[in-house]
Amino acid sequence: MEKTNHDLYTFYRKQLDDYSEKLHFISKQIRKISIWRIIIFLLTITGIYVASSYQWIPVIITAIIGFGIFLFLIVRHSTLFKEKKRYEILVKINTMELDLLAGKTTGKPDGIEWLSPDHPFAEDLDIFGEKSLFQLIDRSATQQGRSILAKTLLKLYHDEDKLFNRQQAISELKKKTRWRQSFQATGMLSDEQPDDIDGLINWSQEKKSVFDNLFYRSLLVINPVIGILVVLLIAFKVLAFSSFLFFLILPFIILLPKIAIINREHGNLSKKSSFILKQAELFKLIEKEDFKSGLLQTAKSNLVTGKDPASKAIRQLSGISESFDYRLNLPVGIFLNIFFLWDIRQMIRLEKWKRHYQNKIESWFGSLAQFDELCSFAGFAFNHPRAVFPEFSENEFELTAQNLKHPFIPENLCVGNPVAFKDWQQFQIITGANMAGKSTYLRTTGINLVLAMTGAPVMADRFVFKPVEIYTGIKTNDSLQEGESYFFAELKRLKNIITELEQGKHLFIILDEILRGTNSADKQKGSKALIRQLIGLGASGMIATHDLTLGDLADVFPENVTNKRFEVEIENNELVFDYKLKNGVSQNLNATFLMKKMGITIN
Repeated sequence: MEKTNHDLYTFYRKQLDDYSEKLHFISKQIRKISIWRIIIFLLTITGIYVASSYQWIPVIITAIIGFGIFLFLIVRHSTLFKEKKRYEILVKINTMELDLLAGKTTGKPDGIEWLSPDHPFAEDLDIFGEKSLFQLIDRSATQQGRSILAKTLLKLYHDEDKLFNRQQAISELKKKTRWRQSFQATGMLSDEQPDDIDGLINWSQEKKSVFDNLFYRSLLVINPVIGILVVLLIAFKVLAFSSFLFFLILPFIILLPKIAIINREHGNLSKKSSFILKQAELFKLIEKEDFKSGLLQTAKSNLVTGKDPASKAIRQLSGISESFDYRLNLPVGIFLNIFFLWDIRQMIRLEKWKRHYQNKIESWFGSLAQFDELCSFAGFAFNHPRAVFPEFSENEFELTAQNLKHPFIPENLCVGNPVAFKDWQQFQIITGANMAGKSTYLRTTGINLVLAMTGAPVMADRFVFKPVEIYTGIKTNDSLQEGESYFFAELKRLKNIITELEQGKHLFIILDEILRGTNSADKQKGSKALIRQLIGLGASGMIATHDLTLGDLADVFPENVTNKRFEVEIENNELVFDYKLKNGVSQNLNATFLMKKMGITIN
């Protein structure tokens, strides 16, 4: 049964309530354990003090039991604190979903760093920024996943096979809501920095091996043997204790020349230890889940090729990092290095790990980012249950849609309209009064075409298309930095479109009120000339205008130009909009009516 917005609200509200309840319960447990830790510690100290008046055995028993319980409570506190952070993230995720259902995007990443004013459509179609498509879709668990999402929205997919595979993957992930939220929460817990993954990949590609050779591997055997022999000979009084000082010289002679390399490698690894462990958990989530679609199966298979799956390999790296960190405890580090050359032992493990996995790690994180990006689209699809996956046309070009709506407008307020293009060299001239819906219709068509070419569902009852390059000119602005007027900035935009067409590209063009920066006569003459040229160059598209004379082009090019309109009616001295697309040229204007309503005298 198809979900409604009310069903979605109920689902997320229940999720939020469940996780909030668990968060409250765990928070209470953490507070209780904190109190019990203090109590146990004080009781243990008191017990040791009282027992010390008798014999040492009661002291030892009291210390073992008391500090044993104390350490157990520390471990339990740490485990519960991790669970608490996880539930806090899940509460945040479901709160965000409820906000999105209510049309709120405040505080979400807006992707503005990826926006370029020279991009063919991103600025006009509100791909990035506040109240943007990026904010509606983004549920990224990783920085790399967010970056790939942005690149997908900018470059789009034009290969129908790839788009079909993405549709299948998004459709499958759409149904795995709890798994997606678990994936998202795990990623958000990692506290990933923007360059963490790239830094890890670059680090893993370093080919130089300093310690993993016969000389240092031999020392790992020789040094402990010498150490044990020296200790035994001293214990049996064959050697004087002062002989041990000579043994201490050997590890330092071995370590000191390489200490800078060791410190650098340990520092690089230690900074990423928490992040590395969380990545292992993300890999594990993917490895344990069953997937049916080909794209997801392929991405998952990249993680489980060879002897060890990615999660196990990354956990091994985390284990090396933890072992390396023993050196941070000075007495422990000195002891381990004297008898076991601990730093060199970990460096050999690290170099072996690099050598074994360096050709796989980039592929692993690429698959992880792909899952992350597809999960974002799946979340968007889940929140729009009435959206449909587009069908692919066999025509040379087609863009047809029934009841097409804008994803930013609440469904109960949004009026759907058709779109109909069946071939190249087809243009719709869209006229209408102010606020009648022309610009919204242009953006609705453009943004749904963008969604279609990401593999996502679109806001329509049916949508059939052929992948195509999109070029828009809707909200061209002055460029103070480059000293450009509005008119010149628009001409540059149009010149770019003509250049692309002259190079043989097929474009779907969306323009709003072209040449508005010049006088009426120039605008009319230039607009008609531009449309003739666009038709001649094989483009298709839609052009919104207040210039009703552009409708005459339908008589000049009856096979190429169609007139469409949005009308406004005046009822009881009020404007009434139905926002429905109709055939023909607009007949009703509202500018003078609105001016009069504002108190401006019209003679």
